[in-house]
Amino acid sequence: MSRKSTGRRGTKTSSRKKVGQSSPSRFLKSVIAAALTSFGLATAWLHPQGLNWQSLEPFLVSLGWPTVVQQDSAPVPAAIDGYVQTSFAQCPQFFPGSRPVVPMAYAQRELCFSAFAILHSGQTKTPVFVVQRLNRQQIQSAKGVKRTDRFYAEGRLPQAERAELNDYRGSGFSRGHMAPAGDMASAQSMAQSFSLANMVPQNQAHNAGPWNKIEADTRKYVARAAGNVYVFTGPVYARRAASIGSSQVAVPSHLFKLVYDASTRRSWVHWQANQASTRVSPPISYEEFVRRTGLHLLPDSSLKTLG
Repeated sequence: MSRKSTGRRGTKTSSRKKVGQSSPSRFLKSVIAAALTSFGLATAWLHPQGLNWQSLEPFLVSLGWPTVVQQDSAPVPAAIDGYVQTSFAQCPQFFPGSRPVVPMAYAQRELCFSAFAILHSGQTKTPVFVVQRLNRQQIQSAKGVKRTDRFYAEGRLPQAERAELNDYRGSGFSRGHMAPAGDMASAQSMAQSFSLANMVPQNQAHNAGPWNKIEADTRKYVARAAGNVYVFTGPVYARRAASIGSSQVAVPSHLFKLVYDASTRRSWVHWQANQASTRVSPPISYEEFVRRTGLHLLPDSSLKTLG
């Protein structure tokens, strides 16, 4: 009896010490959790994809917490016979019909935002394409939205597959929007448009000149269109592309902007060399664009082409 009684007392004493030792730790975790939650809520609206929980993981793990985010949280499209069939299950509204089929490449991931969607390449650290659905009302609303210029690295992409702010610093290239900030009809979509997942290294003179005119002309067309206009924008690379920064963000040789009017079923593609000497040139046909790139972005059989 005495041994059993001593054992129980020993167990209770040990338990009390354990509780007493762990209480500060639990309190600290609670305080940190509350702080992180408050921080997350405060920043999520301004930069919904910009909050990088990965940078907090080593500290949280040291406190005994599990990993808070999976690095490869963006969906990966399915590969078929050398091509990729995208799905964009979370944002099908940005597409005029069947989802794009594109050549298969390393680490392609689908990202949905409030006003556009991106197929991102972890190889180039830039978009394969960015797609928007625009209409007259959105263009009118966008005129009243203030530009923010707050660039951020895309937190949903693994660090090894994304561009970082330092990659562009001192590179001589501008951070060229694929979905233009000038198209954004809300403060939230404006903030999201500054994700580096929406950028390519672009020649500064081309970005500020001919490319800016193409973006403005596209908005003018949408403002006159009867219904929805779908716009796909993206980079094209030479076989041996130059790169910038420690992340080796690829520099495109050309940029494209494909405009598709769903009401008239007309399409055209602006094809621009990423150079200071480039001027606005006549658009090419969708068929020629597919031949040059292998990107099947539209439901091909429904199209009437310009020029």
